[in-house]
Amino acid sequence: MPDIRKRKKKKIWLIPVCAGVIAAAAVGFLIWTAVRPGSGETSAQTVSENADTGSSGTIQWKGKNYRYNDHLSNYLLMGVDNREKASTTVGQANAGQADAIYLVSWDRVENTVTMISIPRDTMTEIQIYGPGGKDLGTNTDHISLSYAYGDGSHKSCRLTEDAVSNLMYGLPIQGYCSINMDALPVLTESVGTLTVTVPNSSLQDVYPEFAEGSQVILTPENTEPFVRYRDIEESQSALYRMERQQEFIRAYSEAAKSAFARDPGFAADLYTSLEPYMVTSMGNDEFVSLMESAAQGQTKEGWTIPGEGVEGGMYDEYHVDDNALYEKMIETFYKEAE
Repeated sequence: MPDIRKRKKKKIWLIPVCAGVIAAAAVGFLIWTAVRPGSGETSAQTVSENADTGSSGTIQWKGKNYRYNDHLSNYLLMGVDNREKASTTVGQANAGQADAIYLVSWDRVENTVTMISIPRDTMTEIQIYGPGGKDLGTNTDHISLSYAYGDGSHKSCRLTEDAVSNLMYGLPIQGYCSINMDALPVLTESVGTLTVTVPNSSLQDVYPEFAEGSQVILTPENTEPFVRYRDIEESQSALYRMERQQEFIRAYSEAAKSAFARDPGFAADLYTSLEPYMVTSMGNDEFVSLMESAAQGQTKEGWTIPGEGVEGGMYDEYHVDDNALYEKMIETFYKEAE
């Protein structure tokens, strides 16, 4: 099986990334201490054991009863590191990687949206396949690789969906959307230009105009460097890039909200424009409904999977803090039972 991961020890590359950012932005979001494995942290299994499931469908956590909020619809948004839709077979491990991964949770009753960022180097159980599509079971590896073992289409999306659901303690996910890099100019052109505040210094050595704290107007020409470049000689550069992606989402969300207010057909037109670059289980109507909720409802504060970036033997890794993640899960997806 070829090693399909990107090595750290190289010069600055144009890492093909961001369609998860793109996907998240396309939906029109308006939002906006770590424990290492083996260092005595509480495992996910231990945390789950502490949250006893009651016979009434409730769970108990720290002396209180909680019930899953069945008003939620959860959507997985992925950015794939290729320019064209891959056409491959399961097990070839060449479908590309899900280099940007976001989960959007939409409360259909309260009309609120929450975005959760999932670092691409998150270490978790993923399904792997050998040549010819032979099922080799699961293995702990980078969550971004879950996409690679599929077919570059719906199977790849479902493999990543399963990995994210398992990471988040069996969370139900109602739909997925992956977009490749060629969608970037389409997105920017759909709203004109965007103004971002550069959140960190990760680009300024190569692009001085992207100095930390600067306000920069993004166009179809300079959007790609802002959301895609990272210095892979620098440990955890993917996390710095994710901060820029989140700022891009924030700026795009504001612009998309204004565009939607001017033209109610904006969401449907955007869906049509993105179709050549997109693999999704969502139809046009579902996509438009989600954008309408984001544009007209309230946005809760988003969060990132809690954990810590560490250097592995050859590649960066992101180790999840299970206790912190479980608490965030209860806070976001559960309501205290009466």
